[in-house]
Amino acid sequence: MTAGQLFAACVAIWGSTWIAITWQLGTVAPEASVFWRFLAASALLFAYCAARGLPLRFPPRQHAWIALQGVLMFSTSYVCVYHAERYVVSGLVAVGYSASPLLSMVGMRIFFGTPMTARVGLASLLGIVGIALVFQPEFARVQAGGAVAAGAAFTVAAVLISTFASLAAHRNHEAGVPIWQNMAWGMLYGAIFTLGLLFAQGGRLAFEPTLAYGLSLAYLAVFGSILAFASFLHLLAKVGAARAGYIGVMVPIVALGVSSLFEGYRWTLLSLAGVALSVAGNVIILRRPAAEA
Repeated sequence: MTAGQLFAACVAIWGSTWIAITWQLGTVAPEASVFWRFLAASALLFAYCAARGLPLRFPPRQHAWIALQGVLMFSTSYVCVYHAERYVVSGLVAVGYSASPLLSMVGMRIFFGTPMTARVGLASLLGIVGIALVFQPEFARVQAGGAVAAGAAFTVAAVLISTFASLAAHRNHEAGVPIWQNMAWGMLYGAIFTLGLLFAQGGRLAFEPTLAYGLSLAYLAVFGSILAFASFLHLLAKVGAARAGYIGVMVPIVALGVSSLFEGYRWTLLSLAGVALSVAGNVIILRRPAAEA
């Protein structure tokens, strides 16, 4: 698949997972839902690797890096997202993720020496401003309080952890770790770590035997985890963490479209202007300069 196709797949799938995550919230602790999600995804990936005869053995040092990526990308970041959506509207969480390209760009500069260009910086700024305009009405409705502060803290934590997760994934790719095996082991490590978090907090491993919970879990495991992350990691290998991180700007726009269909979201001139800015930033950041091409 081309970079554009991988990007579109990630945006389309992750843009629809916001509603699926809300169906996971309720009687089951977020840590338990994250555990079931990535345990199921890991089991399917191991079966896929075995069917294709892909090697699953790696040196201990590589396992340590895969485990780090798994704990960051498939555990703690999602635990923070699930908790954040308990306290604030999902749009505010999406706004936080719109900062991912800029943070990824800074991280790549610090840890890998990747040059920072004015073009990427401008695109990131346009994306952040655009998403802020889209969700301005939600900002206006939010009243300061403990719940909002907790939701904001979880959102900031999720965005920062996701940034470090992308850097770990970039390192593993540079070290030659195959994507499918990386995901299989990483999701298993993430699931085990999440289970440890659950028990450390005195939580109970529960499962809600309802159609909504089961279907949303299956969708999040197969589409939101396996297919989306496979597309993302392949995209990461093609265009780098900074440009791949711009998915975090476009996903909320798709999520708004889904929300308008299922939750009655109403578009305004301000939100349309925000979408236009975000799309403009998207074009700038994904378009390769002539010299680079």
